[in-house]
Amino acid sequence: MKTNYLSLLEEVKKEHENHRALSTNSRTLIVDGLNTFIRSFSASPDTNENGVHVGGITGFLKSVGFAIKTLQPTRVIIVFDGKGGSQRRRKIYPEYKMKRKVGVRYNRAIHVLTKEDESQSMKMQISRLLQYLDCLPVSILALDNIEADDTIAYMATNPINNEVNNYYIMSSDKDFYQLVNENIEVWSPTKKKLYNPQALLDEYGIHANNFIMYRVLDGDVSDNIDGIKGIGLKTIQKKLPILAEQEIVDIKKLLSYSVDIEGKAFDELRNSKDKLERNFKLMQLKDVDISGGAKLKINNVVRGKISELSNWNFKKLVLEDGINGSFPLLEFWLKDCFDSLNSYAINYAK
Repeated sequence: MKTNYLSLLEEVKKEHENHRALSTNSRTLIVDGLNTFIRSFSASPDTNENGVHVGGITGFLKSVGFAIKTLQPTRVIIVFDGKGGSQRRRKIYPEYKMKRKVGVRYNRAIHVLTKEDESQSMKMQISRLLQYLDCLPVSILALDNIEADDTIAYMATNPINNEVNNYYIMSSDKDFYQLVNENIEVWSPTKKKLYNPQALLDEYGIHANNFIMYRVLDGDVSDNIDGIKGIGLKTIQKKLPILAEQEIVDIKKLLSYSVDIEGKAFDELRNSKDKLERNFKLMQLKDVDISGGAKLKINNVVRGKISELSNWNFKKLVLEDGINGSFPLLEFWLKDCFDSLNSYAINYAK
């Protein structure tokens, strides 16, 4: 019995030392805020006690909570697009995101009379969501004239004081796969899967170093960026095995490699250098174009104090919104998801 007791004490001591050895930024979870919200709004049919759709709020909170439990980060930063964030890319390509449809039956499981009603519901829910997030030990960041993608990419690729930290980017946007390396992984909230370099290679047959070239070729329908017709993932895997290699492939090398590949699609590829270069400028995230002032604001958030968990205020919002049914074990859920994170806010934040 004594041996078991001493063993238990030793395990507790070891866990405590490991916990203390981590800094606030040792394992940072960076959440793509709007991406997570829209996915939650679309997928969750949750309604409150009055039958009003609240899936954007509850789905977002549950999704982030699950990621925190799974990944055990020491800090969470939730990033949203800033006002006018798309303008830089629209200077490169005026049609960028211009065909996005807002409010077109995002969630068919709920009863919404008009597109305007749905749009209004989204605005209301995201505004209310921010109040919930203010009660949690997380940081929120949105910078005018900068898209969330650029803010997230800068944060993950430019660690404060050149510290060697681990970053988890939570998003269903495949553009982030180009950033994956030994210190940056992407958490897919839809697949509940963490993508490191090997996972990307196994699933896509493309090395993380060359994932940007796959995106350049394939385009992005959601952002109204057209790719090379006829060159999708299967064609790339079969005809362009060079993208599976670790060596970085640029546009010049890609065009050179494709010279002897027959087919209408590759004829178009060889005549589309301008489009390839345009797509690269629009989609690459390793060297983002943001101002020094914006970089300073990002660094201040990363260095800044984290708010502590406010159980009482969070519960108050839940009661006001009548969403108790979405969190039947609210006290346990808050503790399970946020206690560990809160300890870093208390013990390590400056």
